[in-house]
Amino acid sequence: MTPSFEIRLAKCGARVEVALDALLAARAGPGELARPARLLAAMRHAALGGGKRLRPFLVVETAAMLGARGARVLRAACAVECVHCYSLVHDDLPAMDDDDLRRGRPTAHKAFDEATAILAGDALLTLAFDIAAAPPTHPDPAIRADFTLGLARASGLGGMAGGQMLDLDAERHEGAFTRKHVELLQAMKTGALLRFSVEAGAILAGASAAERKALNEYGRALGAAFQIADDILDAEGDTVTLGKRAGKDAGRHKATLVGVSGIEGARAIRDEFVARAIRALDMFGDKAGVLAAAARFVAAREF
Repeated sequence: MTPSFEIRLAKCGARVEVALDALLAARAGPGELARPARLLAAMRHAALGGGKRLRPFLVVETAAMLGARGARVLRAACAVECVHCYSLVHDDLPAMDDDDLRRGRPTAHKAFDEATAILAGDALLTLAFDIAAAPPTHPDPAIRADFTLGLARASGLGGMAGGQMLDLDAERHEGAFTRKHVELLQAMKTGALLRFSVEAGAILAGASAAERKALNEYGRALGAAFQIADDILDAEGDTVTLGKRAGKDAGRHKATLVGVSGIEGARAIRDEFVARAIRALDMFGDKAGVLAAAARFVAAREF
């Protein structure tokens, strides 16, 4: 991965951090009565100070490729990141994956308590839709509605939440998993929000139907490659480098392509999805260089 891409990713992450910090300020916003200090502290713990910020990066860079930039796009990117951060808080709970470490720090339920972590996740999710529906995100209500609808579908029953249910079911499953089953689970739990991050940029920029179709294919393939890379890191990485507990997938009988195809088989499938993602960008030519680099990044990352 080229240093220029990593610098670009880091700069976008810094902008997202500043924007999230402002959105999670202590002062109550329009329509709010108050922001309880402990709940706000837990939300800030979950959302600030770490992470690759890949999802907001994809929103920002897809929109930029199509000519849309500025504070509106950054707000939309923060909405997507709030959904992602909520999902991590809930995934880490004792009733879910029961993790003590996230981004090198105690998980929200360890830093605060379980009830506060649940509420922090709930509040981050609803904050995402507050941001998405608010006029400063886009002056056109039809664009805001399209964005909000897409975010809801990527996050809910047929997307991330449904994928988490399939993931929990898999832990109780006896016997081997098929590649088809694992790919569906991962396309929902992880892939749906990554795919929508790309679609969100296209929505905000007013992309054509052909452009949205190509970017949707890119996002789907990118999401699949990302999760396979994550499974490989869990199998081969260490807790200090990852900033979260390593080696948990095998111990919890998680449905992964590493389990189905082995490490080398999973690497080959990952690389197949990366190539598919890059091919989907052909219609954009050189303008898609950053998105192509993002696809290569998910395969090469070490954390």
